[in-house]
Amino acid sequence: MKILVIGGGGREHAMVWKLAQSASVEKVWCAPGNGGIAKDAECVPLDVKDVKAAADLAARLGVDLTIVGPEMPLVLGIADEFERRGLRLLGPGEKAAQLEGSKVFSKRFMQGHDIPTAGVYGVYLEALEAYTALDSVDWPLVIKADGLCAGKGVLVTSSADEATEFVERAMVKGEFGEAGSRVMFEEALVGEELSYIILTDGTNFIRMAPARDHKRAFDNDEGPNTGGMGVYSIDEILPAALEKTIIETIVRPTLDGLRADGMAYRGFLYFGLMLTEDGPKVLEYNCRLGDPETEAVLPRADFDLAKACMQAAQGDLSGIEVKWRPGAGVCVVIASKGYPGDPQTGVEIRGLEDAAKVPGAVVFHAGTRGSGSTCYTNGGRVLVVSAMGEDLASARRVAYEAVGKIKIEGAHYRKDIGAKAAKG
Repeated sequence: MKILVIGGGGREHAMVWKLAQSASVEKVWCAPGNGGIAKDAECVPLDVKDVKAAADLAARLGVDLTIVGPEMPLVLGIADEFERRGLRLLGPGEKAAQLEGSKVFSKRFMQGHDIPTAGVYGVYLEALEAYTALDSVDWPLVIKADGLCAGKGVLVTSSADEATEFVERAMVKGEFGEAGSRVMFEEALVGEELSYIILTDGTNFIRMAPARDHKRAFDNDEGPNTGGMGVYSIDEILPAALEKTIIETIVRPTLDGLRADGMAYRGFLYFGLMLTEDGPKVLEYNCRLGDPETEAVLPRADFDLAKACMQAAQGDLSGIEVKWRPGAGVCVVIASKGYPGDPQTGVEIRGLEDAAKVPGAVVFHAGTRGSGSTCYTNGGRVLVVSAMGEDLASARRVAYEAVGKIKIEGAHYRKDIGAKAAKG
């Protein structure tokens, strides 16, 4: 197989790293990739928002399968463009990708198919309308910008002032662009979060190892929301009875609903869940692998990921056997100074070679440029340091030992990824 991976972050680096291990894979390209990814695949230039250029590239390279990492190309219809050109791609079409591209679309889909989720106070197109609605909600409140905001378009708050400020940022100042022109208020759910991710051919599915993300920027779940600061993956967070409930009340109804609504879905589907006293409820859908969940989960995969992706894209996952290595996977995000606000870039990264020498650790590049001994920050989330271990405590030790070898002036990372579960 010859495979093209679209994207250039930590998730795509982990995907490329895993795909390259497959005996069925002859060649892997990544577009645009980054300096770290270049060690595991051939990187080629691409604007991921240009779906026609992506199709041209796949045709020119003669790839057998294209796998899309980030959400933006999916929302822009890359799968539809590839289908028109007779090119094989793993990922949903533009309509189905609205499950992630529009919070309002997603909520209406869940309501229409009786999928458990948070209740909605309202959807607002005008700032004044939203300000007025704040007088009649229960606190805490969840406010969501409708469109794609790289994980930063959600606020959970018990403060009317903070809620007002968020609405102003989204709807008046236009901080999120068109994505913030419409906002939704919904009830805040209480419980622990769980990332449940599947690979589906539209009917059948296989699930990825369960994972738990840490969204807040700083230790003890403090600071603003981010795209994710670290993840741990252990089987204990998904007891058999809980998984049975998730499949029966959420996964199957979602796949059935997509088919009923005429949306063919072949690809990864991420269920961001809250485990409430009333059972699991959907916080959000993502139409691709989670990031940084991928960096903690794929090192645990003990099966041919490339073969599974190809069969899903062909519409038949039957016969795929999935195994996961026992123990734990952990990943820690190292972020630039200023992230998630205005991240500082162009800062030299030192210690990568020392980190790579830590037994059991893998360093995935997310926002970097350059290669070899000269590597610099080029984004908010810079590196994702992953580790496997016999248990969560040992995996954490390895990950943080490797993190400690890396030096980036002003950078920050959370020191408590998986700490509560490891103590338990």
